Amino acid sequence: MPAEQPGPAGEAEPAEASFSEQVGAAIRGSKLGHLDPAAKPSAGALLGAMGGVRGLVESLLPGILFLVLYATTKDVLVSVLVPLVVSVGFVAWRVLQKGQPVLAFAGLIGVGISAAIALITGQGEDNFLWGFTVNTVVILVLLASMLARRPLVGIIAGALTAKPFAWRTERAKRAVAWRASLLWLAVIGARLAVQVPMYLAGAVEALAATKLLMGVPLYLAALWVTWLMVRAVLDTPADAVDEPSR
Repeated sequence: MPAEQPGPAGEAEPAEASFSEQVGAAIRGSKLGHLDPAAKPSAGALLGAMGGVRGLVESLLPGILFLVLYATTKDVLVSVLVPLVVSVGFVAWRVLQKGQPVLAFAGLIGVGISAAIALITGQGEDNFLWGFTVNTVVILVLLASMLARRPLVGIIAGALTAKPFAWRTERAKRAVAWRASLLWLAVIGARLAVQVPMYLAGAVEALAATKLLMGVPLYLAALWVTWLMVRAVLDTPADAVDEPSR
């Protein structure tokens, strides 16, 4: 068993410390891990967090192709298979260049599941069911982290700043972690609130366009605001400390 490590209040917290280390390592190894919370937010850094221009293209192109093809042909088969083939091409391209296909492969899984659902039902709007499922899961994770008094943004910020406990023991940092987690909850909740009625109404083209508009652009805006919020409290005086939330 791993040795117990003292928590910020002098308590032994073996499981939590181990979990924090694992989460921190995973976050720092991702594209998000290249962000420096203490640096001034920049478009280049945010683009890098999305995997650069290539990552942005891999994220947006399948959705754009579906919208254009469905709007012009109304053919579900063509509209879902062409983006799927393009996503497979992105993964193959990265593998052949000995790059890191993780981002493209994650996109391929999403496009593949979405295409399979739409092909099984024969309904173009069902191409978006997987996205609704993912958004719902993220909302549940955010809510669970907040109910556990470990707001998800605080966990991520702690991993990026190598201070995993500060975001629940220092009042200013804890407040930002809560507010930023609420921001992401609102952003993702808004996607569902706007898009689910369109799905129920069968407005496929409007749904595809809205998904693009409320996708990467909205996430980048939320990430920018979150970065500003986190940066504002990084240098909180050490005496502004509370007992850790339980």
